[in-house]
Amino acid sequence: MRSTRPDKGTDKKKRRGPPRRKVCPFCADKNARIDYKNPAALKRLVTERGKIVPRRISGVCARHQRQVALAIKRARHIALMPYAATGAAA
Repeated sequence: MRSTRPDKGTDKKKRRGPPRRKVCPFCADKNARIDYKNPAALKRLVTERGKIVPRRISGVCARHQRQVALAIKRARHIALMPYAATGAAA
């Protein structure tokens, strides 16, 4: 009687160990500045719905995540960035 298990060579490659750690882009590049006057740079840290992306998704460290959140809030306050997606249904 033959087993239905595929050969070891045909299995998908499984990763062992912890997942690779994300590096904060602001710590890695010392010239990168978090500035509320540059909404294009902050755009990738905000979802399409207008929510701030959490640091476990974006890979930003805690220190820079606080600065990013403050910059996004300032940009929203002076109307450089929207608070929510335009034309969003209730």
